[in-house]
Amino acid sequence: MSARLHYIVQATCKMMALLALAASSLAAPAPQTAILQRSLAGPMKEVNEVIFCTRLRYDDPHWYANIGYYCDDENKKAYTGNGSPDASKLFKLNLRTGKLEILLDAKGGSIRDPQVHYDGHTILFSYRPAGTDYYHLYEIQADGTGLRQITSGNFDDFEATYLPDDDILFISTRCKRWVNCWMTQVGIMYRCDRRGQNIEVVSANTEHDNTPWVMPDGRVLYTRWEYVDRSQVEYHHLWVMNPDGTGATIYFGNMHPGVVMIDAKPVPGTDLVVASFSPGHGVNEHNGIATLVGPQQGPDAKTAARPLHKGKLTRDPFPFATNCVMAAMENKIVLLDGSGTIETIYTHDGPGLVHEPRPLVPRQREGRVVKRTHPQSDTGLMILADIYNSRNLPGVQRGEIKKLLVLESLPKPVNFSGGMDLTSWLGTFTLERVLGTVPVESDGSAYFEVPAGRSLFFVALDGRDLSVKRMQSFTDVMPGETLSCVGCHEQRVKTPENKYHGTLMALKRPPSRIEPFANLPDVLDFHRDIQPILDRYCTSCHNYDKREAKLILCGDIGPNWAHSYFSLFAHGLVSDGRNGLGNQPPRSIGSSASRLLKILEKYKPTPQEWRTIWMWIESGAPYAGTYAGLRNAEQQAASERAAGTVFQGCREVLQRRCATCHKPQTPPGPIPMPFNVEERRKQQLAAGRPTGIYERIVHTNDPIARLSSYILLNFTRPEKSPLLLGPLAREAGGFGSCGDVFKNTSDADYRLLLDAIKRGKTIIEASHRYGTPEFRPNRQYVREMKRFGILPADFNPDRTPINVFEIDQQYWRSLWPASQPPLAMESRP
Repeated sequence: MSARLHYIVQATCKMMALLALAASSLAAPAPQTAILQRSLAGPMKEVNEVIFCTRLRYDDPHWYANIGYYCDDENKKAYTGNGSPDASKLFKLNLRTGKLEILLDAKGGSIRDPQVHYDGHTILFSYRPAGTDYYHLYEIQADGTGLRQITSGNFDDFEATYLPDDDILFISTRCKRWVNCWMTQVGIMYRCDRRGQNIEVVSANTEHDNTPWVMPDGRVLYTRWEYVDRSQVEYHHLWVMNPDGTGATIYFGNMHPGVVMIDAKPVPGTDLVVASFSPGHGVNEHNGIATLVGPQQGPDAKTAARPLHKGKLTRDPFPFATNCVMAAMENKIVLLDGSGTIETIYTHDGPGLVHEPRPLVPRQREGRVVKRTHPQSDTGLMILADIYNSRNLPGVQRGEIKKLLVLESLPKPVNFSGGMDLTSWLGTFTLERVLGTVPVESDGSAYFEVPAGRSLFFVALDGRDLSVKRMQSFTDVMPGETLSCVGCHEQRVKTPENKYHGTLMALKRPPSRIEPFANLPDVLDFHRDIQPILDRYCTSCHNYDKREAKLILCGDIGPNWAHSYFSLFAHGLVSDGRNGLGNQPPRSIGSSASRLLKILEKYKPTPQEWRTIWMWIESGAPYAGTYAGLRNAEQQAASERAAGTVFQGCREVLQRRCATCHKPQTPPGPIPMPFNVEERRKQQLAAGRPTGIYERIVHTNDPIARLSSYILLNFTRPEKSPLLLGPLAREAGGFGSCGDVFKNTSDADYRLLLDAIKRGKTIIEASHRYGTPEFRPNRQYVREMKRFGILPADFNPDRTPINVFEIDQQYWRSLWPASQPPLAMESRP
């Protein structure tokens, strides 16, 4: 922080404290409601006063998108007020007299997430002073004095909670990453002391952690959002961990899709918690249905969740008992009696909504968990007892699994959309680093060393190195941690069998070290690593002239991806997570389910070529192997405009020459062209199995393989566009698949379409997007790499060459524990 900014903040703190001291009591009627009276004589008998905040509603619909700026435009703010003044205050309300006091008026800034210290008098909260862009942690006393800043820096610190040892656990964007499926920044868990010193990261999530709260036993209950090889909108559930980040495990959810479970807190005197179940993918302000959750039946029992009310959504529940839960609802503080009744105990008459009501009372410290980390270490150990102890391994015989493939889900330095963009076609949202393999013993056990502080996941491999079962979640270890698991998605309510009645075979030896794949990139890129292999073995038959099996594997680009990349998925040659549900059956994802490998083996590729294709498939089959390939809004618009030049600009020609067979209507009837991917959602029920909300569904002989705009337009060689070749007579060099609509290339309508595709090619190339000859990283990628200290402040990509693969690697390395060396080969340029 600069000296001038420090002076401004300190002066603001003093002024706010004086204003709070001078604040007069605000008129409010003394509450006399029945449930409140009963509660004040019962579960709330120690409570006289509560604190709460007011804030304006932020604009973004997502529960998390209320900090920082949007990636595409750093001047567009996501926080409350969206760059305009907020109407935020921190209040204290006496529930017995109705007296209301302002403890802090943010004067256009924002206040959020207050929590009361164990002493019942000190209040911890997150505060963004007016005219500034970042939330930081502050403390203030219950009488409005002693305003004190704790954290600082060009990051957001929020959703803080006191720990029993008086440290503070909080969510922060210090992790330097962006939401994998949105345009705002990620916050994960950190801890520090009450001076804001000794800041440590205690999470390795590439996505959001939210609303940590300490359980009676000292563990931390929190919301974890993650979607490794599965749907991005369905898995944001409750987890627990130790305050040092060790021992992270599911508390409730994660197996069943749907609902954001957030703002969870333990119910005093019980083993229950109450949480806000925000519907679907969650709504903003953490609004949801306050729900009681019990762990007795295990984390997967849907019957263990009991809603406390219906109808209107509440937020920020705070339990005193199962029949006494305080919450916020729009501009009110309400009490829930556990039987469905919602009673208003305070209505705010001023601007803004009510948030985070908390009792102002002393409380006992929770149990203290002994620290299990060793900061000097940069690795940890993992013990797997029995990989065959699983709820979803039908047909897999004991002894089949020989290895674990260790991969890492890699954080994003930028993101510009709600989808995967050029990382994949409705598959993985993140690049996945291949670290290597470790052995699995004949009893199903494994014991191995892994890098600390990184988001890791595993694939079980058979004796041919083909995938048997994919984890579809992630785990991590903190420095020096030893983490053990019983099995692979094992039942949490059953006692595991020890079939060998003794020490695990893997524990009879030192821990295995991950064995990397030598002389191969650890992060794969389609154009750099895969297309050359396809060119050597495939394109002589699968090109625009021969098109055997109606399959094109040339690397020419369409509106989004290379034709070859799109075709591999549209023809069912590669099987990835497809943005579906979790815990998929064995051999349904990855190398064992991908026909491409089996076909390639017939042509006897070199071991390195086979392994390259195998690694690409097992690492999520990405397209752009660099996050510099993610398109900003301008580049996305250019791709849409390029396609629109043809399908909108030439609508009359397409209607006149093609609509007899390709009317824009849904089946039954002629197949529309270009095929509408959105219509695929209507066919999910026909899949014969549960599907993800946005799952990529490709049927046998799917028309999408022939009639999607992704394959119809060729922006590398416009004359090779299937949109032109399909209706062009074979004698003239076309496919002739539509009859002789165009007898030759002199047809006026053919020429008009060709010219439109050429104009689209010019638009695409002018955007400098990934896949074009003039590809350059966009300004947002460069901006963030400068902000993260990876690129120098004066770097100019228009004048200086840049190896984006190496820049990505430097960025990821900067997030590792300081002394951690790479465990696998880095991507070659």
